[in-house]
Amino acid sequence: MNTGISIAGIVRRGLVAAMLAATVSAAPATVAAQGMPAWPDSFEARLEALALIQTLNGTILASPSATRSLEEWCRDHALAPEPRIIARRVDPAAKPISPEQRRRLQIDDQEPVKFRRVQLRCGDRVLSEADNWYVPGRLTPEMNTALETTEAPFGKVVRPLGPWRRTVAAVMLWSPLPEGWPAGRLPAAATGPLEIPQALFEHRAVLSTSDNLPFSEVVETYQRQILAFPCVVSGCPAR
Repeated sequence: MNTGISIAGIVRRGLVAAMLAATVSAAPATVAAQGMPAWPDSFEARLEALALIQTLNGTILASPSATRSLEEWCRDHALAPEPRIIARRVDPAAKPISPEQRRRLQIDDQEPVKFRRVQLRCGDRVLSEADNWYVPGRLTPEMNTALETTEAPFGKVVRPLGPWRRTVAAVMLWSPLPEGWPAGRLPAAATGPLEIPQALFEHRAVLSTSDNLPFSEVVETYQRQILAFPCVVSGCPAR
């Protein structure tokens, strides 16, 4: 499985996440009125951002439901008055399913597959963008109708199937600190805000029923709005 990071990197970053977990979780999160709160471009703020990203990344990798993990994240960090995830439909041209994806879903070339692209939102914050190829013949009619007509997240719709996730790939798209730290060279402190890119990490996963029948493949790209709350380390603005 291509994780995009080394085993040593996972261990090191996991240790950092553990060291900062008490500080990060102990502070009450505050929702900014609009947009992203400004994080200072300091080593401490970058370290906190790394710990938070790796914490959510690991939580989702260990969970049977990305939707549930995002809902808990939204609640724990007060990203919206009501910590509920909705799936806002985006209607680009459908992406064709590849032969490799069909093999992972254990279907032949004739099996119908539907494509759904959504933004997973908590309040007005986009936490993830997801492409989803699913086999409608392996869902109930009620589930198919809900996916076509409502903003219910896929994970909630298919929950009666007792789904579990097999991660195909997990890639870090941005790291606040350079690869190889602390031995490597650290970024110099800056006076301006920390520039956080739109996309932070990406997962590709296959969802299967409790009877091990695969029915969906998803590509989830997690967005910078997962950090849409003030940092807590030294040098951050007061809450």
